Amino acid sequence: MGKFGPRYIGPIRIIVRVGKVAYRLDLPEELNQVHNTFHMSQLQKCIADEGVVVSLDGIQVDKHLNYVERPMDVLETKVTVLQNKEVHLVKVKWEHRKGSEWTWETETEMREHYLDLFTAADFEDEV
Repeated sequence: MGKFGPRYIGPIRIIVRVGKVAYRLDLPEELNQVHNTFHMSQLQKCIADEGVVVSLDGIQVDKHLNYVERPMDVLETKVTVLQNKEVHLVKVKWEHRKGSEWTWETETEMREHYLDLFTAADFEDEV
């Protein structure tokens, strides 16, 4: 899944060890649709740094229980010239992103999936 892969949320308290490699967690009410038993490979030691922990406020989960990460704003645009074509890129700021808060994405892909990001910017260019 690459940059849209799963992220860690928490810290969440472990209730009990289930077998040799699984743990039952005390999940908050916001995650009641998620099964509360996880393989140890899906868990990470608690990190004391509050800046690394993802808050559950505003986190969205799709129908497949995948974490939904939405772009907030287009910060910048640029054109990269390859041998025989130009690639239009946009610098996108992401909501709830840990690590890099922005990435360079192709403008056509972002317009295809998130057209609402561009309507306000296009309107400002016309004024």
